[in-house]
Amino acid sequence: MAKKVVATLKNKEAKGFAKVIKAIKSPKTGAYTFKEEIVPVDDVKEALK
Repeated sequence: MAKKVVATLKNKEAKGFAKVIKAIKSPKTGAYTFKEEIVPVDDVKEALK
């Protein structure tokens, strides 16, 4: 799966994007899950809030 995303991000049109991975703790079980997003580089800080 990672190879496909990396290959997609190498396109000339997609150079202004970054992959953001957030760890989110479940209030029910206490386990962590990871949420992946591809966002424009300008919005990375906003996506991590």
